[in-house]
Amino acid sequence: MRLGRIASPDGVAFVSVEGEGDAAIVREISEHPFGTPEFTGRSWPLADVRLLAPILASKVICMGKNYAAHAEEMGGVAPEDPVIFLKPNTAIIGPNVAIQLPADAHPVHHEGELAIVIGRPCKDVPASRAAENILGYTIANDVSARDQQKKDGQWMRAKGHDTFCPVGPWIDTTVDPSDLELRTEVNGQVRQLSRTSLMIHDIGAIVEWASAVMTLLPGDLILTGTPEGVGPIEDGDTVSITVEGIGTLTNPVVRKGK
Repeated sequence: MRLGRIASPDGVAFVSVEGEGDAAIVREISEHPFGTPEFTGRSWPLADVRLLAPILASKVICMGKNYAAHAEEMGGVAPEDPVIFLKPNTAIIGPNVAIQLPADAHPVHHEGELAIVIGRPCKDVPASRAAENILGYTIANDVSARDQQKKDGQWMRAKGHDTFCPVGPWIDTTVDPSDLELRTEVNGQVRQLSRTSLMIHDIGAIVEWASAVMTLLPGDLILTGTPEGVGPIEDGDTVSITVEGIGTLTNPVVRKGK
């Protein structure tokens, strides 16, 4: 099932996205998508609604340096244990919403990532039981202001600006995340091309590590790390991140203060 969140003439709602291309429709879900969704009976063509970020997360947990080649391109080595940090939920935007570059941040980089969506409250989850607590998977862009990251010595400001966490287009509840192609394009040019099988710490290990630190709540996002090929985005660019079996997340880029 593909779970999304839309704005329609009747308001905002969670939906199931069904079909492909021009024939795709969305079916309205009553209340929330967790557990076994119940449907209201209302539906719309996908083309007649606007896709929003598919979930409202209480927090966004991110994995740093979870691909060896990315750690190397950033001038370091992959750490033995997972490295996690937080982005504020106010950084979340949906498909086709503009990433806004701060006027004083240069360069700002894209980071295409597979994201986990937590499905129920959980704490101290063993890796072997991670799947029981996952609603599904979506796509995210861990947008990062590199100059601020270097200057501050920690990552909160550099990665926490409003619009610095595009998410979408929907949540896929059935995809196997173990070996998916991940591709990031800027203006149609491929920047990142890798596979999730190259993650150093897999999905189970990530959920175990994060849940040992903090309680995970339904809708929480865990970004699983980015592969090599990160690079600058500029005013007027378009960033598209595709994860095999899920779809494509596209966002334009604008510079604030222009």
